[in-house]
Amino acid sequence: MGESQSRYSIVERLTNTKLEIMESKAKIDENLERKQNKIDDLKNQLTDWNEDIKEIVSRERRSKERDLENAEREYDNSNKHSESKKKVFDEKMKAIDIALESIEEISRSASMQESSKS
Repeated sequence: MGESQSRYSIVERLTNTKLEIMESKAKIDENLERKQNKIDDLKNQLTDWNEDIKEIVSRERRSKERDLENAEREYDNSNKHSESKKKVFDEKMKAIDIALESIEEISRSASMQESSKS
C-alpha cells in the first residue's frame, strides 16, 4: 500500500505541477492579450487625437481667416473714410488760402491808401 500511496503522491505532484504550468501558460496568453489590447487602445486614441487636431486646426484656420477678413474690411473702410477726410482737409486749406489772399489784398489796399495819403 505504501508503494501505491507513493505513486498517488507522485501523480498528485505531477498533476499539480502540470496545472501550475497550464496556469502560467494561460497567464502568458492573458498578458499578451492585455498588451495587444493596450496597443489597440493606443492606436484608437492616436486616431481620435489626429481627428481632434484636424478639427482644432480647421477651427483655428477659420478664426484666422475671419480675423484677416475683418482687418481687410476695416482697412477698406478706413481707406474710404480717409479719402473723404482728405477732401475735407483740402477744402479747409483752400478756404484758408482764400482767407489769406483776402487779408493780403486788404493789407495791400490799406498800405496803398496810406502811401497815397502821405
